[in-house]
Amino acid sequence: MSGISGGVDALVVVALVLVTAAATVAAHTRDPARQAAVLSGLGLCLALLFLAVQAPDVALSQLAVGSALTPLLILLTVRKVRRTGRGDDTPGGSQGHGGRKEGER
Repeated sequence: MSGISGGVDALVVVALVLVTAAATVAAHTRDPARQAAVLSGLGLCLALLFLAVQAPDVALSQLAVGSALTPLLILLTVRKVRRTGRGDDTPGGSQGHGGRKEGER
């Protein structure tokens, strides 16, 4: 029975090393788009860790939220911010104050 336990312990250690490496890479990545991709990889590593510690329900939640939804929201936000910075998405064009002219309320 100790052979199975040793294999599980080794799997947990490997998953922890992967999580640590992915988190370090995510923290050192400067570009938000690349950071979202690395964050997705970190979510996958965390899901593997949760599977290794026999928490499949948490692993499935992590896959859905940490590996798919959160990076998607980050990418959409980065896209919106970059568009707004160019003046494409502001309501009144590039005037920045709702399309009102000088002196209007």
